[in-house]
Amino acid sequence: MAFWCYNYNMNLEKPTRKKRVDRTHIIYELRVNGASYIGVTAKTETTINKSVLARAAKHFYRAKTESKNWLLCEELRKLANKNEIEVLVHETIRGKAAAHKREVELRRIIKPALNTDVRGD
Repeated sequence: MAFWCYNYNMNLEKPTRKKRVDRTHIIYELRVNGASYIGVTAKTETTINKSVLARAAKHFYRAKTESKNWLLCEELRKLANKNEIEVLVHETIRGKAAAHKREVELRRIIKPALNTDVRGD
């Protein structure tokens, strides 16, 4: 006699979760020594400002610890402290694809000096 179970597939593969596509993204500008950088990041913290400041801190940390020869990294290495970075929020947009599309549009308008990756420009 077999034991009755309502879910006989319980020990099989776990179903994959669908990735969210409606997450809030932030288009920001970093100003370092008079030059600007336009970027996009997801809203990962409780506020928009905290998310952008966390992203700026990550840029600063990578510039100091990695030997990338990107323009932004070279300018960030000249700073003594991450608090010297001027951070501006341009827009918040719902959805990753829309945010990246708008970032390209803003890069074309503003023409930032520190953006090395100019895909879509």
